[in-house]
Amino acid sequence: MFQRPHIKELTSRILEQRKHIQVVMGPRQVGKTTLVNQITKQINIPSYFVSADAVAFSDKAWLSQQWEVARQRMAVNTSSEFLLIIDEIQKINNWSETVKLLWDTDTRENRPLKVILLGSSRLLQQQGLTESLAGRFETTYMSHWSYTEMNRAFNWTLNQYIWFGGYPGSGNIIQNEERWKNYINQSLIETSISKDILMLTRVDKPTLMRRLFELGCLYSGQILSFTKILGQLQDAGNTVTLSHYLELLDTAGLLGGIEKYAADIIRKRSSSPKFQVHNTALISAQRNELFDEVRQDPKEWGRMAESAVGAHLVNSALTEGFKVYYWRERNNEVDFVLERRGKVIGLEVKSGHDSSISGLNEFQKQFNPEKILRIGKSGLSIEDFLKLNPVSLF
Repeated sequence: MFQRPHIKELTSRILEQRKHIQVVMGPRQVGKTTLVNQITKQINIPSYFVSADAVAFSDKAWLSQQWEVARQRMAVNTSSEFLLIIDEIQKINNWSETVKLLWDTDTRENRPLKVILLGSSRLLQQQGLTESLAGRFETTYMSHWSYTEMNRAFNWTLNQYIWFGGYPGSGNIIQNEERWKNYINQSLIETSISKDILMLTRVDKPTLMRRLFELGCLYSGQILSFTKILGQLQDAGNTVTLSHYLELLDTAGLLGGIEKYAADIIRKRSSSPKFQVHNTALISAQRNELFDEVRQDPKEWGRMAESAVGAHLVNSALTEGFKVYYWRERNNEVDFVLERRGKVIGLEVKSGHDSSISGLNEFQKQFNPEKILRIGKSGLSIEDFLKLNPVSLF
């Protein structure tokens, strides 16, 4: 069975002396539950797995009850250690306060109960971890699957990955593209928005947020001001509302807005966003065209390829600790700018006939980056770049 690289690190943490709650976060359908199932088969520790998916959102009592079940099972088994795994933890209202109380009680009583919490959104971290559980947890972020992972698990080609993206649950159904589109739209997009955003935070205009998502996927890889976006939305709010909704979509692993690279933070945050999907399947599933049709259109396929590169970068950034920006000044533009510990790298994607490097040249003059790299035509191939861990460039 294919195993993601996270399993080794998380297994090691669990086998260590009990110190921290292990929190595994990531978008839906990237293999979090599969990961912990693989771990429980490898370690010699009895465990109890339970999901909050079917529990009323405000039912904190359920969480305490399940924790007590784990304690009793540990006592019955006369185990020196026991592993409690709770899936979809973000569905329990004020879950972090309850977990803190239960964890601290076990710590005082020297009860060796190990805990893994699984959550489908980075909102999990914002809503509880850093406040209630400070100093008590370690996080593992599982991003969308990379080209290398989809190739190894399903023998996908580069072009298949660019179009069908990195959802392993869809790996065996791409031959029926209509079925695949329905799966992505209904089981992933709609579920992520309804369960990972609307159930976790207040959204006054859910229709507006959904329309923003659709528009952002359509313009993935392009820079648009929120003012221009408002002109294309029927239920228009204001630029602050749109910015907030885009942040929510980003935390759910759906759609983000890359900021412009600048020398100061204020200029970065006041820039127009460059839309970027976290997974190219989110674009393809909403398009009327099919894979073979778009492959025949060099311009459209070039946009898909650039979005695949961008998705690779933003997903890697979440696990490797670097920042992703774009840069534009007048007619000069650099597709992606990476920044880590004071080092800067400029990346330009050339998948079509355009071979201009004026943007890279001007960027190099102004910022003297650590290195610049062309991806695609006359540079590192897109396939080779998607096999690369971007942090290795620093």
